[in-house]
Amino acid sequence: MKPKKSAPGEMTAATSRPARTPEAQENYMINLAMKLVEKRLLEGTASSAETTHFLKLATSKNELEKTKLEEENKLLRAKTETLQNAKHSEEMYEKAIAAMKKYNGLGEDDEYDIN
Repeated sequence: MKPKKSAPGEMTAATSRPARTPEAQENYMINLAMKLVEKRLLEGTASSAETTHFLKLATSKNELEKTKLEEENKLLRAKTETLQNAKHSEEMYEKAIAAMKKYNGLGEDDEYDIN
């Protein structure tokens, strides 16, 4: 069987190199699917589901949902950072209290053994 000829600049499955990671493979497959749907839309043979999908992407509601997701991601990153800072502060307080106890003679002293 002869390999399928493609237009100049297009990559076919036979000529492209294999993906090195699962993410790269996924991106490759998404790209293939998008090209196929684009071809069907241009030819007028796209299914109603394919057409509806892209019409939904064009709505203002979709933009608002995308913005909301971005803001939620920012909030999650901020919460994570706050938790990390709190943990760091707690460690610093513990070190400071231990140093003060040692300075006042109340903490553990490694130099002298009273037994």
